[in-house]
Amino acid sequence: MATGFDPSGRLPGAFTDLGTSSFTQFLSVAAPDLLPGRRPLPPGLSAGDVAPHGTTIVAISFAGGVVLAGDRRATMGNMIASRDIEKVHPADAFSLIGIAGTAGVGIELMRLFQVELEHYEKIEGVMLSVDGKANRLAAMIRQNLGAALQGLAVIPLFAGYDQAAADPARVGRIFSFDIAGGLYEETGYDAIGSGSIFAKSALKKRYRPGISAEEATRLAVEALYDAADDDTATGGPDLIRRIFPVVMTATAEGTNRLSEAEVSAIAETVVDARRENPGG
Repeated sequence: MATGFDPSGRLPGAFTDLGTSSFTQFLSVAAPDLLPGRRPLPPGLSAGDVAPHGTTIVAISFAGGVVLAGDRRATMGNMIASRDIEKVHPADAFSLIGIAGTAGVGIELMRLFQVELEHYEKIEGVMLSVDGKANRLAAMIRQNLGAALQGLAVIPLFAGYDQAAADPARVGRIFSFDIAGGLYEETGYDAIGSGSIFAKSALKKRYRPGISAEEATRLAVEALYDAADDDTATGGPDLIRRIFPVVMTATAEGTNRLSEAEVSAIAETVVDARRENPGG
C-alpha cells in the first residue's frame, strides 16, 4: 500500500481540502519527497560524477515573439553523457523553458513547472500572466537551493509571448534566474550555460531590435555554433549523425518547434558560411 494512505482507501486530507492554484504548494504538503529540491547528494560525491550536465541555451526576442534554442550535448565530467538530449520545451501554450545545469533535476523541474501552469489554469479558469509564470518558476528554483548548494544546481531560461503587452515591440519577453531564485528580465537576448559567454558575445555584435523571426532563428543557431567552437560542453551541429539544435518560437499563434529539416537547413547554411570564414 502506498505510504501515507489510509487503510480504508480514503485519500489523505491534502487531496480533499480546499484546493490551491499552486500544484507545487499542494505537492509540498501531499508528497514533499517528490519535489526536485529533496534530492540530497551522497557524502563524498561530486555532482559532476553522478549526474549529466546540460548547456547551452539562448533566447532572442523578435518582432512578434521570441525564439529559444539549445544545443543537444550533456556532459559528465570530461565525458559526453548524451549527444541528443533535448533541453528546450514548451512551458504552456505561449511560453518556453530551457534548462542548463544538472540535467535530471532540470528536466524534473521543467515537467513540474508545466504541471504548475496547467494546474493554475484549471483551478482559476485563466492563464497566468508572463510575469506570474516567471515568478512561479523563481519560487520553484528557490526551493531547490539546498540541492544546488550540494552541486545539483539547475538554471532555467524562460521566454514567452506576452498577450497583454501594450507595446507590440515588447511581446517577446525573456527572463533569467540565479540559483537562489533571483528573477531578472532581459532585453533583446540572453544565454545560460557554460557556453553562454561565447553565445552572448556573438549576439552582442549581431542582434538589433525588431529583427524578423527568420533572422532571430539564424542568430540563435549561429550563437550556439560559436559557443560550441570555444566550449567543450556545448555541442555544435553534428552533420554526420544529423543532430541539430532544438529551436522553438513563441508567438501570437502559440509555441512552435522548428522541424528537423528546417533546423538542419539553417545549420548547414551556417556551417557552409564558416568554411569561407572560420572565425565568423
